[in-house]
Amino acid sequence: MVCAMDSDARGRGKAGAVRRLAGYSALAGLLSALLVLPLACVAGVGARDSAEWLLTEPVDLGDLTTPQRSTILAADGSSIATFYRQNRVDVPLEKVAPIAAKAVVAIEDARFYEHGALDLKGTMRALASNLDGSGASAPQGGSGITQQYVKNLLYVNAETDAERQDAVETTPGRKIRELRYAIAVEERFGKDEILEKYLNVAYFGDGAYGIEAASRRYFSIPAAKLSLGQAATLAGALKNGNQYNLRLNPEGAVNRRNTVLDRMAELGVIDTATAKAEKDKPLKIKITETKNGCTESRAAFFCDYVQREILTNKIFGKTPEERERLLWIGGLTIRTTLDWKTQKAAHKALLRHVPAKNDEGKAAAQVLVEPGTGEIKGMDVGRELGPNEQRGKTWINFAADADHGTSIGMAAGSTFKAFTLAAAFDQGMAIGDRITAPRGYAPTGFKDCKGKDVSDTKVLTNSSDGEGGRSFSLLTGSWHSVNTFFLLLEKKVGLCDTVKIAKKLGIKRADGKPLQEFASFTLGFNDVSPLRVAAAYAAFGARGKYCEPIAIKRINTSDGKSIPVPKAGCEQVIDKGVADAVNYVLSGVLTRGTGRGLGIGRPAAGKTGTVDNYSAAWFAGYTPQLASAVWVGDPRGGYKYPMTNTCLPTHCGGPVYGATIPGPIWQDTMAEALSGVEAGRFQRPPSFFFRKGSGEDEVKMPDLRGMSLDAAMQKLGAMGLDFKVGSHEYSDKYDEDQIVATDPSPGALIDPGDSGLTVVLTVSKGKDPTALPELPDPGWPEPQEEGAPWEIP
Repeated sequence: MVCAMDSDARGRGKAGAVRRLAGYSALAGLLSALLVLPLACVAGVGARDSAEWLLTEPVDLGDLTTPQRSTILAADGSSIATFYRQNRVDVPLEKVAPIAAKAVVAIEDARFYEHGALDLKGTMRALASNLDGSGASAPQGGSGITQQYVKNLLYVNAETDAERQDAVETTPGRKIRELRYAIAVEERFGKDEILEKYLNVAYFGDGAYGIEAASRRYFSIPAAKLSLGQAATLAGALKNGNQYNLRLNPEGAVNRRNTVLDRMAELGVIDTATAKAEKDKPLKIKITETKNGCTESRAAFFCDYVQREILTNKIFGKTPEERERLLWIGGLTIRTTLDWKTQKAAHKALLRHVPAKNDEGKAAAQVLVEPGTGEIKGMDVGRELGPNEQRGKTWINFAADADHGTSIGMAAGSTFKAFTLAAAFDQGMAIGDRITAPRGYAPTGFKDCKGKDVSDTKVLTNSSDGEGGRSFSLLTGSWHSVNTFFLLLEKKVGLCDTVKIAKKLGIKRADGKPLQEFASFTLGFNDVSPLRVAAAYAAFGARGKYCEPIAIKRINTSDGKSIPVPKAGCEQVIDKGVADAVNYVLSGVLTRGTGRGLGIGRPAAGKTGTVDNYSAAWFAGYTPQLASAVWVGDPRGGYKYPMTNTCLPTHCGGPVYGATIPGPIWQDTMAEALSGVEAGRFQRPPSFFFRKGSGEDEVKMPDLRGMSLDAAMQKLGAMGLDFKVGSHEYSDKYDEDQIVATDPSPGALIDPGDSGLTVVLTVSKGKDPTALPELPDPGWPEPQEEGAPWEIP
């Protein structure tokens, strides 16, 4: 085709006819454009080049794709959530029932397999029908399946309203552009491929794009199982997905279905009797709602975390727009780290202790991280993801940092003391090193990492779940969570060194700002997220190996290609022996410290955290296999709404400590999450850390004399004391196998945990059989004065 009329005058001579023809339909616009419009004027090219331009493949054809829905999967491959702008699931033609493909071809383009990009016979017939009024009450279209595919493809790739309007408006320019793409499509793909693409891009109404999504939406079956009646119904909806919506307009859908069946019979695809029988059947639909986004997910806050990871991390695109397109239309399969068993345990425990709609207005959050991998196994807030003004709902993910949930974080309280403890061990201090902790202390002489004095003249005291006024070791000071002890310990090891250890363990402020460095750093005034605390404690469980927490394991695009995802970057950040010493000390918190009674029947360690004025409470605990951090507080503001007289299902009246509600949440979660999992063990710290004893408070050596050897051994074992039998001796006082003596001797002060202490037992052999018998007293008188004679009776 060439431009035969280059002059304005000739162009104006055809203008009226063009306008009349264009007004009938898209078909009339196409034909009028092809036959009478100067291509050079429409395309902006010279007459000699117009035919070549029409037949040249558009450079962007390969970039045009149908928007695909992305799916987030748990570690076991089950679905967490789906994201889409258009509900579409692409399937190959072999996964579409053959009768469905035949129904679509019959009603949309019966000569599809016979013509090329343009069906001239159909176009001329439709034009004639429109011009003489004999065809139908409405103008007839002439676009075949290929052209309809192109129109749909251009529409779904439009970025703006103007581009979308341009993709569907009835103008000669649009029809010529559409034809140009159709020619290229016919050149590049076979007919079955084009039909497959059309079936996957077409709109079937009610938000269903593509035949697979439509089949699932209306009939709750895959497209491969469509029956004749179902296939005809969906094929009929292609003419106008909104007008023939099966759910909203069943009567119109049935009438259109019958039209399709008649057309199939007319073409010989089915016989007349079959068409009639099918037309007599009622329309039966079974709607399946396809969830979109995280709000209805069973793991809504974990889902939201993954979503924000993709939308904020530049590894997924340089701009926010690129990242958003990737998630919502990129057809991603996102495999995550979520373990349903752990997730369900966390959710159940949170709601048991802090119900979503509790009258106190309190909330709770928990994150569980796997030591040694950084994989987030569970994350929950114990509320529904939704508008904050609705009771029991929140958009804020209190478990994560601001960039992954809009939370600015919460003061972590005494959970930060573990970092000071680690810094002390890192500097070589022993478990038995002692500090006398006063009841009140004004922290002076502190400097931050820039050398600036950050002392405070305000006297800080011990919280109600701690104590002071005596000497504590690193062990007992941690068990009792003594504030003044840790302030003095932090001063001893250095504020900056404590901060550095915390940073090595991944601690960051939730709002993204640098950690604030003041004397009370060890008391946990910095606002952080449970995720960061859980990841830090997971490093203790992994013997000093810190892993950046990750939620995504891998991502594949719709064509199966993998794309990069954030890595955990695991690194040994503190010495294994240092971590072992921390684990040894914090294990006792669950048995003899502020977390007493929170054991889970396997080796575990943890730390309570009670924030000033009971504004929040925490518990961070871990085993070698799983670490968790739990926060309980008030989203309206902890200082304004403290937990001083809180009444919740498992605690009513009195203040809330770390062991009051957060601890039991942790205990319930861990017990269920780890059920059936073989228990791991912590490693005993190097003997170097016990060079000053175990750190336990001294006790008096019991008096074992006269006890049987078995009874004595049982008593010493119960006290955690090592012992050995030193010797067996004859004794006139104690029977055989009874204890004669001990070293240390009875009443001596001893350290039960001193690894260098071994009680030596001396055991009786009974009386000496070789000893001469005692002679009876002859009754001699007492001697007289010196020189005086004896008087013999």
